[in-house]
Amino acid sequence: MRGLNRAARLAAQISLLLALMSTSAYMLTRVYLDDDERIYNEGNINEMATSGGPVTIGHVEWKLDSLQPYTRIVDKKGEEIGMGGTAGTILMIAKLTATPRQGVYLKDGGFTCGADLWDDRGNVWQPGPNTSDWELPTNCYADDSDDDGKDEKFEIDKPRQVAMIYVIPADAASHVIGVSMQDRDGFRRVLIAP
Repeated sequence: MRGLNRAARLAAQISLLLALMSTSAYMLTRVYLDDDERIYNEGNINEMATSGGPVTIGHVEWKLDSLQPYTRIVDKKGEEIGMGGTAGTILMIAKLTATPRQGVYLKDGGFTCGADLWDDRGNVWQPGPNTSDWELPTNCYADDSDDDGKDEKFEIDKPRQVAMIYVIPADAASHVIGVSMQDRDGFRRVLIAP
């Protein structure tokens, strides 16, 4: 009888130990997988928007209007705009509509913006140099470079189109899947697919 009590007590202790170990493993795994800051810092996408969005990031609503490859771009006079591409590269241009919402800080009629270009092989490109010579502004600051002298500024709840221009290898064009917008405060990185 004494041996049976001892065996039952040992079995209960082993069962309790296994239950505690599995619970702690579950809790550790859950904390690791749900750590938005870690996921963000590793450069991973944690949200996706299809059909161009819209997505609101940092009090700005973004919509991807188009994502097209170009071999070259020209200014209003028809002269080529040099974007620093070399042999074997093309330009990928993302046209986006940005609508500042209540809460965004508009300094001098603009704000800081940027979008990274992603492909399905894990490559990421940042926008190339800004140019004021193309048909759309390539940043989110007030554009006072128009020939008509008109200063175009962002205004709250008023959409305005901008372009992000990327210099990428020509063979990567067919693998491009979208652009990502990010918000460090909320640890969000959203891929906007066309």
